[in-house]
This record gives sequence, C-alpha cells and structure tokens, in this order.
Amino acid sequence: MHPDHAPQRLTLPPLAAGELAFAAVHLDHPHIYDQCRGLIGAGAELIWVYDPEPARVAAFLKAFPQAKAARSLDEVLHDPALTLVTAAGVPNERGPLGCRVLRAGKDYLTDKPPFTTLDQLAEARRAVKETGRTFMVFYGDRLGVECAVHASHLISQGVIGRVLQVVGLGPHRIKLPTRPSWFFERARYGGILCDLGSHQCEKFLHFSGSTDAEVLSSAVANFAHPQFPELEDYGEATLLGSSGVTGHHRVDWFTPAGQSSWGDGRTFVLGTRGTIELRSFCDVTQSPQGELLILVDDQGEHRIPCAGKVGLPFYGQFVRDCLHRTETALSQAHAFKAAELCLRTQASARRLS
Repeated sequence: MHPDHAPQRLTLPPLAAGELAFAAVHLDHPHIYDQCRGLIGAGAELIWVYDPEPARVAAFLKAFPQAKAARSLDEVLHDPALTLVTAAGVPNERGPLGCRVLRAGKDYLTDKPPFTTLDQLAEARRAVKETGRTFMVFYGDRLGVECAVHASHLISQGVIGRVLQVVGLGPHRIKLPTRPSWFFERARYGGILCDLGSHQCEKFLHFSGSTDAEVLSSAVANFAHPQFPELEDYGEATLLGSSGVTGHHRVDWFTPAGQSSWGDGRTFVLGTRGTIELRSFCDVTQSPQGELLILVDDQGEHRIPCAGKVGLPFYGQFVRDCLHRTETALSQAHAFKAAELCLRTQASARRLS
C-alpha cells in the first residue's frame, strides 16, 4: 500500500464532563442505541429518556442506566440543562417531532429518513430558519462506516481524479417476524426509496460534490411479498448531480439467508484516474467484518482494511457544532437536500411488476 493511501485516524477527543447534555426519545428503531453510543463516545452526557412504551424505556435503561426516565416529552423539552435531543421514531413522525424539539430551543439528531413527505421537509426548513437550531440526520451508511470516511479523504486529495459516477447498492435482510406494524404501512415508512434510498442519495451528493440533483428515473416494486400490499421490496434511481456527476442506486430487501451479514452494501466511485469500491458491511466469502476499501489507481491495486483504523469523526464534530453553532460534521443544507432528493425519487417512481 502506498503511504499516501493508508487510513488516517480522524476522531476527536471527547468533550469535557458536563459540557453537553442530551436526551433520547422515541425509541422505535434500534438505531437509537448506536446514536446514543456515538454521542456518549464524543463526551456528551445522556440525562433523559422518553418513550410512550414503558417496555422500550426499560430495555433502554438496561443499556444506559445513567439516564432518567421522563414522564412525558414535555418534561424533557422543558429542562434548561438540555442542549440536544436524539430520536429514532417511526419515520413519518420524525419530522414533526424535530420541529417541536427545535421550537423548544434544543438541537435535534434523528435517524434516517427524517421525513416521509415534502411538506414535512418544508416545515422543518421553516423551523430551522425561525429558531436557529440544528435539525441533523445521521446517514449511517457513510457517517457510520470507516471505509466511507477514508474514501472521502482519498477523493478530497484527488487520488482518483475528477469524480464521474457514483453507484450505490443497498440490499437488506427483511427478517419479517421482527418487523413492527409500521414497516408494512407505506404512509408511515415512506416507501423504499425514501427509507433505504436516503443513504444512497446522501452518499451520491457527498461523493459527487453536488449540492442538488435531477432525478432522471426511478422505480419501485413489490416482487415477492404480496401478503403485504403496501410494502416495497425493491427500488432503483438514476440521478444527475449539479456537479455533472451521474449516479445510480438500488435498494432491496433480498439479502439471502446464507449471507454472513444483513446486507452486502457496496459503493463504487469512478474517477478520471482511478476507482474506489467500498465493501461496507461484509467482504463476501472473505470476511463478515466489511470495512474494506478497494482502490485502483495509476500505482496499482490496493486492498485497504479500515476497521479500527479511521474512526468516525461525525459525533465528535457534531457535538461541537451544537456548542459553537458551526457546521463541521454535516451542513444543514446538505442534510435537508439528501432528504429532499430521496423524497423526489420516491414521488416520481414508476411501479414495476
């Protein structure tokens, strides 16, 4: 491996004790656990938890006993010591909840997708403008993956030249018996391109250097689950970014039972002087770990393991952004544009049979 290609650790030191306090609310999706671990690892202090389902609160407190269970969301929002609220609610409830948090004077971090309609996005943009608070989205397929963090560094350094195309593949294992009722209700989960496709839209904007994109085509289908008529198990979209870069992504619920991970997520970035492939969650037939970056450039072919070598700077940057009113982790415009783009791909999608 050329020394210039080696992973570089990008994590930040944690905050000082007591510098930022946060709450976890609406625990519908287990991603809330990763969000809390990330914030705690960055030095933030978890002081409250709230969910209308006592069983979810009890399970959460086993993992995070330092939190205090609130009797209501209002009890959380009225605490003047609180800076930030993080949530992973039902997708169609995430946007309205965020607006309520912002208008209570707190910053907000939510799981993706943050919205299921363009009206919700418009209201969130108004809330940000009115309050000056941050409505942030954790797009985990990039911000929570070390090989994707390293790819950003290599691309910014010009290692593969000018980016020409980004292709993203996002298969998932469906695990039907474990899914809540809202998983099968399109109005609540937003559709597959809104949900799983949100990761792909964010990665496309970031790796292509685009601030906007045109949806050239998109499609959805329910190929194999007729017993759930509102479920979409397949989606695809083709985009043209404002930077002139093209993109294509496919998302689905067809990860085979024999695969070692829940999904063989991959990203391919084509440049004028090289290519990058990310095997984020597994390296099929080789390792269930994933976190592998494959670079091909003028100097050769490079397999670059990234697990434990790069770090995940998002949370360290984000907690400082909350304190200093900066945008080093992810800009508000970018977070909302990725959400807008996945909603537009969903809205314009033709249905395949």
